[in-house]
Amino acid sequence: MRFDAEPGDPKFGMLFPCICTTERQQEKLSRELNSLSNLESLRHLTFESFDATQRGTDAAYRIAREYGRTTDGWLVLHGGVGVGKTHLAAAIANAYASRNMQASVYFRVVPDLLDQLRATFDPETGVAYDERFQQIRNANLLVLDDLGTENSTAWASEKLFQIINHRYNEQLPTVITSNAKLDRIEDRIVSRMLDSRLSRYVFLDAEDYRVRGFSRSNGQR
Repeated sequence: MRFDAEPGDPKFGMLFPCICTTERQQEKLSRELNSLSNLESLRHLTFESFDATQRGTDAAYRIAREYGRTTDGWLVLHGGVGVGKTHLAAAIANAYASRNMQASVYFRVVPDLLDQLRATFDPETGVAYDERFQQIRNANLLVLDDLGTENSTAWASEKLFQIINHRYNEQLPTVITSNAKLDRIEDRIVSRMLDSRLSRYVFLDAEDYRVRGFSRSNGQR
C-alpha cells in the first residue's frame, strides 16, 4: 500500500505493508526463530514437573512462576550446576509460548547461540547474518542459558554484549541463567544483569539434583 501523502511529503509514494502482510511476516519470523530455539526438546520442563520441594529452590520456583505469568523485565537465575535453573527458565519459555502462539521465543545455551550466528557468515546458509542477529536480539522472549560458559573471544564478547545491551535499553523480556562466578562475566554485562530497576536476581542455593542421593560408596570398587 502507499501512504496517503501530498507531493513534497517525505512519505509521498512510499510503500508499506498492509496489516495482513505484517501479520504474515510476524508469523514467519516467529516460526523461524522458534525452530532455531532449543525449546522443542525441552517441552517436558514445566512448572508442574519441577520439584519445588528441593531445599533452596522454593523462592526461585515462586519467583519464576510469577515471572512466567507477567514476563515483566528480566530474570537472572544464578547458582551451581544441577540446581534447576534451566528447568525453571524452560518452564517460563514454555508457559509464555503456550499463551502467545504467534510470539517469537528463543531459548538457547549461549555457546550454541554464538555458533548459530557464526554459521550465518556462510553464504550457503541462505540467511544473512544481520537478519538472524536482528531476529535473536528482538525476540519477544529471549532465554540465555548458561551464560559464562562461552569462549570469550573478542567477537563473542562483542556480539553477546550487543544482544544484551539492546534488550536492556529496550527493556525486552529476558531470562538469563548462569553457574559462573560473576567476576568471570564481563563487567558491563553484569552491571545490566544486576540493575534492580529492570532485573530480578535469584540465587539458587541447592544440591545438584543429578547426583542427589548418590552414595560415595557406589563409585568405589
